[in-house]
Amino acid sequence: MTDVFVSNREVSAAMGAKVLERFPAGAPRGSWPAEESAARRRAEGEPATVVMDLKSDAFLVVVQAGDED
Repeated sequence: MTDVFVSNREVSAAMGAKVLERFPAGAPRGSWPAEESAARRRAEGEPATVVMDLKSDAFLVVVQAGDED
């Protein structure tokens, strides 16, 4: 099983993904800013998803890296 809980650099290298935004994991109860951001991007046609960076205790909004990176 692939571990998706990785740092920004590891996300880019291991998943071939580009980090778009970072959100602290300590959001107020009932608040999901990373998920909301990813949902807005998906609504605009960008296939964004959320992964957790355990080292920095943050949620990352990522997309698959394109050929231009």
